[in-house]
Amino acid sequence: MKARKICILGGSGFVGRHLVARLAKDNHQIKVLTRRRERHRELLVLPAVQLVEADIHDLQTLRREFAGYDVVINLVGILNETGHSGKGFHKAHIDLSGKVVVACQDSGVHRLLHMSALGAEPSYAPSYYLRSKGEGENVAHSNPAIITTSFAPSVIFGPDDSFFNRFAGLLKISPLFFPLACPDTRFAPIYVGDVAEAYARALNNRATFGQRYNLCGPKIYTLRELVQYTADSLGLKRNVFGLSKGLSRLQANLLEWVPGKPFSRDNFMSMQKDSICEKKFPEVFGITPRSIESTVPVYLGKPQPQARYNQCRRRNSPQ
Repeated sequence: MKARKICILGGSGFVGRHLVARLAKDNHQIKVLTRRRERHRELLVLPAVQLVEADIHDLQTLRREFAGYDVVINLVGILNETGHSGKGFHKAHIDLSGKVVVACQDSGVHRLLHMSALGAEPSYAPSYYLRSKGEGENVAHSNPAIITTSFAPSVIFGPDDSFFNRFAGLLKISPLFFPLACPDTRFAPIYVGDVAEAYARALNNRATFGQRYNLCGPKIYTLRELVQYTADSLGLKRNVFGLSKGLSRLQANLLEWVPGKPFSRDNFMSMQKDSICEKKFPEVFGITPRSIESTVPVYLGKPQPQARYNQCRRRNSPQ
């Protein structure tokens, strides 16, 4: 495989860390743009990885950092905004996508890989998150001079994820009954390593040029089933009590104002739409997606190997 010079936005996040490690194995030269370089020094010990502190929302900065690179990967996304108007989603998903496309054109970058979301649609999706993700995806594909491939995964799981680990933490401190909003929403969880592998294989595969791919794991579950599976994996006796739509909405309205927004009105609206695929995992990638049963018990409820590895890398990374 031809080694490329790749600039990544969002490379220090959950998916980004796994993708950077995967791309490093193929000897690509990687630059990760981040707001706070010193918080992610564990990435620096990977071969041919450069961590650059930069304002990714500044067009001039993007032009400068993209110059001389072959590929740009945009993984940036937020599940909640600071405010309540949708402006935060617009900035992160639409405005940034537009700036990335302009900077790619101005810097001579002709290959773009973009992270969307399953169910994203600019006009009819039920939430700010999904509508802005849909519009951002369209923007990423808008310039014919740039060869774009986009990926829309269902919920992503893996070591240090924010899905199973989050519910594990909540279940451990909950009483016998665990109230769950939107219990019947369906998901097809996809392993983070399979997402990273799809990105890596798409880089030089002409069959993926200009395509949009939905990524799902091999099985479909309701949210109630996934949370119950988490409790069972931890050996916790919990009765997952599904809330009605009205009570789910009330919970969202209340938690909307809690610092950190553990569950927001926009999250509630997103969960009015199932996050599942109509087709199997795209054959073009040659990947058999892993199930939660084969992966989650390895890390759930235990000291996570990836977390320990990251701590070790931080201790031994350059100061």
